[in-house]
Amino acid sequence: MTRDEPFSTDETSEHTLTLARALLLPRIVIENTEPVLDAGQHAVKGTVGEQVTVTSKVFADGHDVLAVRLSWRRLQHPNWHEVPMTLLGNDSWEGRFTVSEVGRHLFMIEAWIDQYASYCYELEKKFAAGVDVGLELEEGRRHLMQSAERSSEPLRAQLEAVALQLSSLPAQAGVELLLHDDTRALMGRADHRAYLSRSAEFPLEVERERARFASWYELFPRSVTDDPARHGTFNDVHQRLPMIRDMGFDVLYFPPIHPIGTQHRKGRNNALQAGPDDPGSPYAIGSADGGHEAIHPQLGSREDFRRLVAAAAEHGLEIALDFAIQCSQDHPWLTEHPGWFSWRPDGTIRYAENPPKKYQDIVNVDFYAADAVPALWLALRDVVLGWVQEGVTQFRVDNPHTKPLPFWEWLIANVRSQHPQVIFLAEAFTKPAMMARLGKVGYSQSYTYFTWRNTKAELQQYFSELNQPPWSYCYRPNFFVNTPDINPFFLHDSGRPGFLIRAALATMGSGLWGMYSGFELCEAAAIPGKEEYLDSEKYEIRPRDYTQPGNIIAEIAQLNRIRRQHPALQTHLGIRFYNAWNDNILYFAKGDPASGSLILVAVSLDPHNAQEAHFELPLWELGLEDDAETFGEDLMSGHRWSWYGKTQWMRIEPWHQPFGIWRITPAR
Repeated sequence: MTRDEPFSTDETSEHTLTLARALLLPRIVIENTEPVLDAGQHAVKGTVGEQVTVTSKVFADGHDVLAVRLSWRRLQHPNWHEVPMTLLGNDSWEGRFTVSEVGRHLFMIEAWIDQYASYCYELEKKFAAGVDVGLELEEGRRHLMQSAERSSEPLRAQLEAVALQLSSLPAQAGVELLLHDDTRALMGRADHRAYLSRSAEFPLEVERERARFASWYELFPRSVTDDPARHGTFNDVHQRLPMIRDMGFDVLYFPPIHPIGTQHRKGRNNALQAGPDDPGSPYAIGSADGGHEAIHPQLGSREDFRRLVAAAAEHGLEIALDFAIQCSQDHPWLTEHPGWFSWRPDGTIRYAENPPKKYQDIVNVDFYAADAVPALWLALRDVVLGWVQEGVTQFRVDNPHTKPLPFWEWLIANVRSQHPQVIFLAEAFTKPAMMARLGKVGYSQSYTYFTWRNTKAELQQYFSELNQPPWSYCYRPNFFVNTPDINPFFLHDSGRPGFLIRAALATMGSGLWGMYSGFELCEAAAIPGKEEYLDSEKYEIRPRDYTQPGNIIAEIAQLNRIRRQHPALQTHLGIRFYNAWNDNILYFAKGDPASGSLILVAVSLDPHNAQEAHFELPLWELGLEDDAETFGEDLMSGHRWSWYGKTQWMRIEPWHQPFGIWRITPAR
């Protein structure tokens, strides 16, 4: 075989590398770029104002100097922005950019051989070594002239002036001129980017800040009443808005507000037979009064809902609605669109099941039934758009993992193409791969396994996992401490300290957290042996006295206040665990050490007994010696003190406060 022959004589094989093909291959390698999901098939998540850090391995043959640029743009904008990337060593490059607009963005990396920088590198070495550089000075002049020839005015004239000046200078002055920053800058502008290589264009989905940082409060509007025999209304909810705001919440989430079916309506405590006054489960959607687009008549009118949305906004609250794709057997769709459902041979319809749970009051649609494509998909999209028109910009989606992924990818993209401010929260307690995939196809946030992580080892492992790719790229965890469906075992007998423990873990562990009303009152009565509430509000109206003794309203308000005051706590990312020599105390930090302060969090996981531990102050994070003095501030109480040295001691008494949140700064 001669050197001009291809590697294979089969020129027709698409896998054959011919010489012609080899000559077209990039000389510069760009690989292992991060953050990237599934080779760019799905978009990495970002939020407005967030700095995006991109890293990559970039290298080529030989010792020429490379120029590497990070470029980005919004998908709808034709023009790219670019910044130089920095060589970290060992062919690793890093660049950063900040996104300022909501919507889909693209980023890519460009690299080329910087011939003038390579020339300067050699010139500087030779001159420093005392080597005669007369020939190198002539090469420099030619570099200048060649660049001038391919440049337009005024750059051409500037380069020619430098070349002319060079010709009259002695060697040392000539070297200084060629290496001067101004000369380098001119040559950089004229660079023709030899052997230019480009990476693929990688997607980045940028959402508004509330997709990353928010506090959710779940409320049944029908229970905002002083009498269980009187159905609460949207107008009644107005009285709750100031307290919800003052607790520091910014999202007020309602379970379904639609008409409730009567066929197979559930009674109290999930009884199969409802009494004449039982309101039924709001998840049994649809009656003669309408379906997913309608409002349950006892809640009020559409105008009442609009007034509530406006009033909530005045208190800094956004209304989030439940989007539950299921129907009671009274839903108008069953008669108007029977082809959207799967019917049994005897003409009946199968009710929903999630063994061992059975939901006799609801039935599911069939997304791929012949009559359902595309009519059902479009109808569901229009339901969402209809509520967006009413001022709803956040949706908690019920069991999205039981609906087709292609449907969600299409619906979310379609809605956000028209209303990019809309946020979708996935209520998906399922296998990890599916939970991650829902984030990849567009969900802004998700419920999590946090509810069932209680020990130090479990929590540390889970928080760490969420901070690593691919989870950190595609998944924003919303740490709900309880839901109408989940009354965690940990809370059953842990009393007030247990509720404070879970509140501290949720608020400090993630930028997103939520609670279902009653948590602030430490409600924990459960069906024996089950993580379910006794007298569940899903099946009855539950008035509450929110001023009753033993509540943790003040503590929740302060936790939310601390989150707002410290940006490091407004994300689940950036958590770091440190030594506290007690398996009942979880000890971690968040913060940017470069700013000169860290937020330290120590949570006792024992709601019944006092716990003590020696622990390490992370002085090395602040660039301090092991015996340095630091200032501490308790962010719950405002108390301040000085620490001396790295090793300290703590005692946490759950009957007082089962956690500590401290700000540590260097002594000045």
